[in-house]
Amino acid sequence: MKQPSEHDRRTVPRGLVAGAAAMAAALLAGGCGGGQRTGAGPAGGRPAAPAAKLPQATTATTVTGLPRDTAPFATSDGTVVHPRKPVPVSAEPGGEPVATLPDTQLGGPTWVPVVESRPGWRRVLLPSRPNHVTGWIPDTPGSLDTARSTHVVKVDVGDRRLTIEDTGRRVGAWTVAVGAARTPTPTGRTFMLASLAPAKPTFSPLILPVGAHSDTLDTFGGGPGTVAFHGWPDASVFGRAVTHGCVRVPKDALARLAKVPLGSPVIVTA
Repeated sequence: MKQPSEHDRRTVPRGLVAGAAAMAAALLAGGCGGGQRTGAGPAGGRPAAPAAKLPQATTATTVTGLPRDTAPFATSDGTVVHPRKPVPVSAEPGGEPVATLPDTQLGGPTWVPVVESRPGWRRVLLPSRPNHVTGWIPDTPGSLDTARSTHVVKVDVGDRRLTIEDTGRRVGAWTVAVGAARTPTPTGRTFMLASLAPAKPTFSPLILPVGAHSDTLDTFGGGPGTVAFHGWPDASVFGRAVTHGCVRVPKDALARLAKVPLGSPVIVTA
């Protein structure tokens, strides 16, 4: 299926709302620039809350009672979905909702990759803690926009190498900076979550958060420890393991990453 034109264009407004702009600064501080060292708790079961009290599955939240990704290094077929309005998230098809997936995140539309499908249901990767958390959302008529991304972003932490593929063809490869030994870049599959343009960029004109979080940093400066791709003014960092979990990339790599549609898979290997 051809991707809708708005998905091709990423539908991320340049004039970001104040909350998203603040998050952009916090992402650099919380995910890459420093932080408090804490343990991220594992997902655990608990009774479903009333609908009005269900947590939203966003990069700023932790959701519990949902399954983890059982194939964290697999490459999906590129199917991505966007809820037209907030949809319930369950641990199994038809199960009791334990969270809500909103239709927008960080000032742009929520696009998430599909990892499994059943009639009337889609199992998707979620942007929340813990890493690799998934959930089932209903695929009823008119509830979801469905598209297919031809892009795959790959990060080899050991080689400090970023590769972008489109339709199975490599379109670019760059040496990058990755997480230091004590604050590693989390491995496994995640996805391109958002595109943020800080009003007053300090380290990078663009921040591209993914649906993963630092395993060793919990929160700092108001940020949830979200991992992101972003630029860096000092090229000497490229090829080194020096970040707090984010992936620092050269200018041309950042420009190419900005063209990757939201929801596209990101595979991080050790």
